[in-house]
Amino acid sequence: MHIRPYDLPDLEPLMALWERSVRATHDFLGEAVIGQLVPVVRRHVFPVIETWILVDSGDILGFVSLNGRKVEALFVDPAHMGKGAGDRLMQHARRLKGSPLTLDVNEQNPAALAFYKKQGFTVTGRSPVDGMGLPFPLLHLAEPG
Repeated sequence: MHIRPYDLPDLEPLMALWERSVRATHDFLGEAVIGQLVPVVRRHVFPVIETWILVDSGDILGFVSLNGRKVEALFVDPAHMGKGAGDRLMQHARRLKGSPLTLDVNEQNPAALAFYKKQGFTVTGRSPVDGMGLPFPLLHLAEPG
């Protein structure tokens, strides 16, 4: 297993992984909202934000996207959830950026919140809407430091 930087040929495999992961973990989003998010992620995450990919035997297991010390996205392929992929990506982010890291998580995604709390993050605030202004509350989290 190794972590490498994003490259343009990764776009379609990462988009497919993102969609599988969102459908597995964001059951509060309907297909219409996911459809709205696809072009945003395609244009404003991978080509713009520093992204690192966890690979094993040529298979992409997950990725983390970073904007300074903020974790903008962390997604793991559903087939690899709960097997340490997210832990490895968070360790990589800390090695690159140091601590404290910050991030936002959907309030309606309790599994992700539990993962980040296990990583040492605490809730520092709440927004009633997501970054696109949609009615999906966000919890703001930070590591101690």
